[in-house]
Amino acid sequence: MNVLSGIFLGFIIWFIFRFVLTGFYTVDQNQRAVKTVLGRAQRIADKSTLDDPIADQLEEEEQKRYAYPQLRVIPPGGPYFKWPWEKIHKVSVATETINMAYDPSDPSANNNNTILEAVTKDQLNIGLTGQIRFQVSERNLYAYLFAVKRPISHVVGYFVSVLRERIANFEAPPLPEGDALAVATTAAQGISINDLRKNLRDLNDHMDKECQASAARYGVILEASLITGIDPPPEVESALAAINTAHNQVSSDISLAQAASDQKIVQSKRAVEIETLNAEAEVEKLNHLAKQLTDLKAHGDKEALDVYVRNVKLNLLNQTTRIIKGAEL
Repeated sequence: MNVLSGIFLGFIIWFIFRFVLTGFYTVDQNQRAVKTVLGRAQRIADKSTLDDPIADQLEEEEQKRYAYPQLRVIPPGGPYFKWPWEKIHKVSVATETINMAYDPSDPSANNNNTILEAVTKDQLNIGLTGQIRFQVSERNLYAYLFAVKRPISHVVGYFVSVLRERIANFEAPPLPEGDALAVATTAAQGISINDLRKNLRDLNDHMDKECQASAARYGVILEASLITGIDPPPEVESALAAINTAHNQVSSDISLAQAASDQKIVQSKRAVEIETLNAEAEVEKLNHLAKQLTDLKAHGDKEALDVYVRNVKLNLLNQTTRIIKGAEL
C-alpha cells in the first residue's frame, strides 16, 4: 500500500512539474500566438477572412478558394496558461526583408539566389536584383499556420510570377507629341530594357498593387518591393551601351539647342518690349505737343506760336552738320 501511495504521489508531483508549472507561457512584443485544442485552432464563430477587408483584393472566383476561418489571436503579454491537450503556435509579425531572387526550396536556383532572370517583350533575357519586404498578417494566421505548408515559398513564387508577367508585357508610356527631344529618343525608347529602367518606379508601384492579395491568399503581407537593378545579358551589353551613349549625346545636343533657342526667344521678346515702350513714349510726346499747338492756335496766340517754331528750327540747326544753300536764279 505504501508503494502504491508513493507511486501515486510521484505521479502527482511529475504531473504538476510536467504539465502545470510548464503550462505557463508568454508572447513577445513582436509575436502573436494561436492556441489549438486537441489539434483544432480556436476560432471566432461564424467569421472568415471573407468578412475582413483583406478579401476585397481577391477575385470573385478566388474568394471561395481562399475562405479561411478567423482565429482567436493571443496578443503580446502573459503569463498565459495552457493545458496539456492544448498547443501554442507562435509567429513573428516583425517586418522582414529577403532577396527577390531567394528560392526557399532550392538554394542553387537563380544563380545561387542572387539574380532573378526574366524575359522582356523583345525576347531579351535580363537579370533583376532587388528586395522584398514582407510581414505575417495577424488577420489571417490560419492561412500562414495551417492552410499553406510553406507560405514564404508560395509568396515568393507568386511575386516572381507577377513580376515576370509584367516585364514580358511592359510598354513604356507614350511620348508627348510635338516634343523634339521625345522624337529623338524614340529609337532608344523602343528597347525594352531602357523602358524598364526609365519606368522603374512605375514597375515597383505596379508590383505593390498586384501583390496586395497575398495577405488573403497566404497570410503574408507584401509591404513593398524594391527592384534596384536591371542588367542585360553580357553578349548584348556592349551594343546596348553604344546605343545609349549615342542616344544620350543626341539628347544632350537637342537640349543645348533648345536652351539656346529659348534664350534667343526671350531676348527677342525683351527687345520688342523695349522698342515698343520707346515708340509709345515718342507717340505720347508728339500727342502732347500736338495738343499744346492746337491750344495755341485756338487762342490766337500767333507770337507764342512763332517763338515755338523758331526754337524748333534752332534745335534742328544745332543738330545739323552740313547746310546746303540752293543757287539763286
